[in-house]
Amino acid sequence: MPLLSRSFDPLLAVFTGGLAYYLSETNPRTAPPPNETLRQLLLWKQDKWRKERDARDAVLESGVVDSAGKVGNV
Repeated sequence: MPLLSRSFDPLLAVFTGGLAYYLSETNPRTAPPPNETLRQLLLWKQDKWRKERDARDAVLESGVVDSAGKVGNV
């Protein structure tokens, strides 16, 4: 018979972490400033990665390759 704790413990950990995150984001004493929530920070980071990827893709599309075989300005 499988142990209940093997499956229950990870579920309890995920639930507890989610609840702790929710409480820390919504409690007036511990809430981050309006534009510094985890969601806003993740969107900012995603936008930053997207801009870096677009810049890298633009360089690759330009076809500029130096003598060492690296793509970039010669």
